[in-house]
Amino acid sequence: MSTEVPGVVRSGLTVGVDVGGTKVAAGVVDEHGKVLAHLRRATTASQPGAAEQVIAEVVLELAARHDVVAVGVGAAGLVDETRSVVRFAPNLNWREQPVRALLEQATGLPVVVENDANAAAWAEYRFGAAQGRTDVVMVTVGTGIGGALILDGRLYRGRFGLASELGHVVLVPDGRACGCGRRGCWEQYASGNALLREARTGAAEDREGAAFLLSLGDTSPEGVAGPHVTQAALAGDSVALAAFERAGYWLGRGMAEMAALLDPECFVIGGGVSEAGHLLLDPARAAFADHLMAADYRPSAEIILAALGNEAGVVGAAELARTGAVERVPER
Repeated sequence: MSTEVPGVVRSGLTVGVDVGGTKVAAGVVDEHGKVLAHLRRATTASQPGAAEQVIAEVVLELAARHDVVAVGVGAAGLVDETRSVVRFAPNLNWREQPVRALLEQATGLPVVVENDANAAAWAEYRFGAAQGRTDVVMVTVGTGIGGALILDGRLYRGRFGLASELGHVVLVPDGRACGCGRRGCWEQYASGNALLREARTGAAEDREGAAFLLSLGDTSPEGVAGPHVTQAALAGDSVALAAFERAGYWLGRGMAEMAALLDPECFVIGGGVSEAGHLLLDPARAAFADHLMAADYRPSAEIILAALGNEAGVVGAAELARTGAVERVPER
């Protein structure tokens, strides 16, 4: 027996597109989540229509070499409930942009538009770390924090398509100012930007402890970049390690709040910062256990690393295009 949302499952190859502020990554994906061909192009948000033009170009180039039946686009922004219009994507300068209509006209193919974290979570659920789980919270830790929810085997978008902006859950009332206009948001304490802020502040206060970290840049705290923090922490730099401890602590604190609300089976941690592995997850798991409500009297959600890496957005967008409106995988 299967439980489905009305829709059509397409048979054949689909194109998944992962759209960022400076690049478009696209791939042809088969029904097993395997990427058969891949393209990457630079783009810019400063020119109106530039991103859409690049997306159409890569789709048409891939479609010329492969028999594709649909296109899925994952974008970092707020996507409406019809998966057609990007209401707000700050890094792409999209405001109420009818992306689906524009791309269908340009490519002649059916198009589904999705939030990028939702697309990545769907890929991990179907083909990656969350296979076999029914209730999953994905947290993407990059420049900011993104999130996605799979509840009872369905990708949960909310009534208006705007759910799962987990990075903007307030953890610290009247805390650090956030780019969203509020204060104390989760991503101000556990994101890549937060990690870098902690490392630079620590390096300014303890140059001796941060000697290796500083040597990776221009020897000034301001010259420290995100990859330097991971490299220095792996080498045992005390300031870099302390920055990961702090970011991991806040990641775990936030997940404890999510567990109190949603009671998931597991958390999947993705995004660029997650590539640091145990440096981030060890303190996150410890903080999660310390702050989980009634921890001694309940099962604890597992905290696991995403498995698909940079391909997750492409694979998830392609799979969502294939399944149309079907959001629960039929039981076999």
